[in-house]
This record gives sequence, C-alpha cells and structure tokens, in this order.
Amino acid sequence: MLDAGAMFGNAPKALWSRWVETDELNRMHIACRCLLAKDLNGKNILFETGIGNFFEPKLKARFGINEDTHVLLESLQQQGLTHKDIDIVVLSHLHFDHAGGLLSSWQYGKEAELLFPNAKYLVSSIHWQRATNPHPRDRASFIPHLNRKLQQSGRLKLVSGSTHELLPEVTFEYSDGHTPGMMHSIVDNVVFCADLIPGKAWIHVPISMGYDRFPELLIDEKEAFLNRHYKANHQLFFTHDPDTSMAFIHYNNGRFSATDEISH
Repeated sequence: MLDAGAMFGNAPKALWSRWVETDELNRMHIACRCLLAKDLNGKNILFETGIGNFFEPKLKARFGINEDTHVLLESLQQQGLTHKDIDIVVLSHLHFDHAGGLLSSWQYGKEAELLFPNAKYLVSSIHWQRATNPHPRDRASFIPHLNRKLQQSGRLKLVSGSTHELLPEVTFEYSDGHTPGMMHSIVDNVVFCADLIPGKAWIHVPISMGYDRFPELLIDEKEAFLNRHYKANHQLFFTHDPDTSMAFIHYNNGRFSATDEISH
C-alpha cells in the first residue's frame, strides 16, 4: 500500500477519491505486476520483477506489504517455471518496487542474493547512470546492493536504442519524466507502461505522481505516448493498478480513457 496523495501528485482528493479507496492512513492498494512472455521464440522473458520479499519487517510494515512470501517465485511456479528458467529479465527502471523481486527473501543477518542465475538483465543505459548515481531526491528509491550485484553478475546488458540483439522480438521506447531513462517494452501489441502510466486512473493526461522527478515533462511524454499507441491500437500493460492489468486506449473529444479492460 502507498499514500494515495503521493500517488496522485497535486491532484485534489476530491478528484482521485472517485477512482480509488483508501484506508484510515490514506493509503491505497497497489499492485506490483510483472509480465511473462513464455517461450517467446524459445526464450522465457520476464518484464520486471515487482517488489519481491527483500524488505526487512520494519520496512514491510511502513509500506503496508502484507505478503510474507516471494509472490513472483510462486507465480512462476504456477506457470511451471522457476527463476532459473528465465532467460532474460527486462527492467523498465530500478526502483525497489519494480526490481526488488530480483533478490531473494529477507533473512535476518544475511544480505539478499541475486536470483535468476541464467538470465541476462536488460536496463536502459541512461537509467543505469541514474541508479548508480542517484539524486538525493530519489536515492531511497534504489537498492544499492542490488545495483552492485547486477554489475558483478557479468550478465547486465545496457540498452540504448529501439532494439537489442538479445531480444529482437521486442522494441523499446524511453521516457524521462518519472525517472531518467525509463524503458518501455513493446511486445506484439502490448506496451509496458511502467510508471509513466501506472494504472488506468493515470491515463488522464494531467495526472502525475508525487514520485515523478519531472512532472511537466512526464505529462508531455504521456500525451505523446498515448497518441502514438492509440494510433497503433496497442494494449497498455499496467504495473500498479490493483484491479486492471491491461486495457486499450479510448479517445473522445480530446480526452483519453481506458476501454476493453482486463482484470487480474
């Protein structure tokens, strides 16, 4: 759970309370959703890893994390896979709620280990610079020992263009408003929105999060992103919407909204 006010930036509660419910601490439920492309030309591709289970109990309580297990590993098991079966992990960015699942579960007195030992890790080259040299404004969003382990693995691959030789089936776009160099993957007709549009409520162009580094830039990027993918008839994949995992884009009278939603 996260503070709903922070999730909606400077939008008034009278507006965002139409879209979400909150608890007595003004926190709303959010998902940390991943996308699995199973046997994509013979490879198992995982887009993001969610928050995982690396937090110590005090931090889990602070962020309202109720799960006591590594949910991603359990979800992979339901698909007949383990983390060792993943060939490539694509990370839109390295904030803890998107990349924490790369680490093993918290154990007292032990540093979490890097999972997915047979996978290459794809990260935007611009974002890698941000993650390893963060600004004080967003330093707490990163996991320093994760960055170190990624670099030491020898399997970190930095992406700077619209394609990468390891994953020719996927194309990439970038945005900078939430965090510099955030990478959006497009596979088939699905586009991974990451934190540019974390859920259907944020399809409304003026809505941004308090966590966004450059809100005005993000709004401009979002409008261009929605126009581009509306014309391409792409589905949006949401990481943080608690109820809706995917939706098409509807456009009417100058406004975007979600349509043909898929709930998961």
